[in-house]
Amino acid sequence: MTRLSAAVPPWLAHALRAQRGPIPWSAVLRGALAGGPLLLAAVLSGRSSIGVVAALGAMLAGINDRPGSRRTSVKRLGVPALAGAAGLLVGSYAGQHASAAPLTLLLTCLGLFAGAVSAIGPVASGAGTQLLVASAIGAGMPLPEPGWQRALFFLAGAGWLLALRLVLPTPGATSGDYRFDGERAAVAAVYDAVAQLLDAVGTAAAGARRAGLTAALDHAQDALTGPRLRRCAGSATERRLHAQYAAALPLAEAATALAWAGDTVPVRAAEGPRRLAAAVRDSTHTGPLPAPARSAPALRALDDALLHAAEAFDRGAGGNLHTRRRTAASLVRTALDSGGREYGLRVALSFGAGVAVAQALNHAHRYGLHTHWYWLPATAVFLVKPDLGPLASRVLCRAAGTVLGAVLFAGLAALLPRPGGLVALVVISGALIPVATRHFAAQTAVVTVLVLALVMVGGEPQASWNRIGETALACAIVLLVGHLPMPGQRGGGVRARLARAHDAAHAYLAHVLSGSGDRAGRWVLRREAYRALAEARAAIDLAAAELPALARHTEGTEEVAVVLERLVDTTTACAVHLDDAGRLPARHRERIAELLAELTDAHEHAGLDTPEAPRLPVAV
Repeated sequence: MTRLSAAVPPWLAHALRAQRGPIPWSAVLRGALAGGPLLLAAVLSGRSSIGVVAALGAMLAGINDRPGSRRTSVKRLGVPALAGAAGLLVGSYAGQHASAAPLTLLLTCLGLFAGAVSAIGPVASGAGTQLLVASAIGAGMPLPEPGWQRALFFLAGAGWLLALRLVLPTPGATSGDYRFDGERAAVAAVYDAVAQLLDAVGTAAAGARRAGLTAALDHAQDALTGPRLRRCAGSATERRLHAQYAAALPLAEAATALAWAGDTVPVRAAEGPRRLAAAVRDSTHTGPLPAPARSAPALRALDDALLHAAEAFDRGAGGNLHTRRRTAASLVRTALDSGGREYGLRVALSFGAGVAVAQALNHAHRYGLHTHWYWLPATAVFLVKPDLGPLASRVLCRAAGTVLGAVLFAGLAALLPRPGGLVALVVISGALIPVATRHFAAQTAVVTVLVLALVMVGGEPQASWNRIGETALACAIVLLVGHLPMPGQRGGGVRARLARAHDAAHAYLAHVLSGSGDRAGRWVLRREAYRALAEARAAIDLAAAELPALARHTEGTEEVAVVLERLVDTTTACAVHLDDAGRLPARHRERIAELLAELTDAHEHAGLDTPEAPRLPVAV
């Protein structure tokens, strides 16, 4: 795969790349038990249209059913489901009472809103997607139920999958309270990532291992800070997990400082974090930890952090998760910044153009007696999402997946009995969605089979070939809109994320150089800086894999991200040294000054606004 990636363009290499990992059997089981049984119950009761709507809600929730804690799944599945129900309600009544032109205008405005909101984060992106897809389905799918009933049954389908996620235990989770198996795995992964970074100190792999540690910390923080009825952890198991996560932060800080210094560390240094990881994973005691090595400030900090972690593991009294709650004002600013505005316009144009073309074809009777015009704008919504890869890669995968799924369904529909065989297809497709999400083409093929089966259960004829044609139209629309010039500077999403990373890095630097003894505040700022950098890096990598006409708009931004990463690593090393000696050596001060100068040059080279660098306090 490495040789292939080097021989083909980045956008094509992305289309050929698939995620790897063990099969998520728990998610497969939930997928099989979600839409299919709901549809079967509705068919047996003579209300197949209700089952179709509920199965659609379960299917869209299943696409968002990713690994993580049960608490975070409430937000990850529940918020998009609520948005989808609202979209279905709005679309149903708009489709019944509005003519083609007002309906197109309304859905286009909805696309502008949903696209801007999607810039806030992954959950908001899922909510925006379901809002638009469900609004198109509500406006175009012929169903006998009124809009409020459609929304209610859609929400019931998604709620049924969420209930399965909260109730069913994870296979293989035999230690501790199964309700917190996702949190336990996430916290254990942080200690494993610390150990892996310590193993890589002084080698070329240290940078990648530090990024892996950031990802593990982000995942654990998200797993522990999901929605809750109480303000604090409500059980001894949860309080212990909070304490274990908090104890990992000074370890991560010390390991990052050692990686920055680049000096080889004793092999036994990584043994302590590994034993702590095993203790978290198996819900056991840590046992004896390796003898300390205290020959350098960062090694002394590592040893102190290990002792503190051992004490926290024994006490298990809870701990600060060192996260800052985002305010409503900050969310609005994110939605209205350059990234939100640019993405909102592209979603609005793609979705609105899809509705307009579909309405024109529908009124010209191109669809025959059975209308499926909602497929075109709904497909455009998925195609315009940058979460799913570069634009050209998304289009290629969507086209290939739709053709594969449509041809496969056409063959199966000719052989399977109805409606029993179609219900079985929905069950099998629901079970395959968690595995198929590893590649967009595979996900598209599975969802195509599932949707076509639902359409036939709802009483409409086989529609495979219409599906292929509408997907081709949606691909053409999104490709065109994706290359249209927009008001302002292109690459707004990347630039907005880089600006947030820059602000977070400088806030962290200013706090450390101020000589403040507030370690908790420092860890909050450190987490924000590394998280913002990871988000910026992901956006930059995605933009670099676009076609050259799009990739050129973000040239030079990778250099800015690299310098920011070095600055944040250096700031971490400074924090550890200040804790140990109380003053910074000259080489630390010189390195910070050099990086700030490099950062200014990198901003100018990338065409970004040159930021104002903070002054270095004389006290340090």
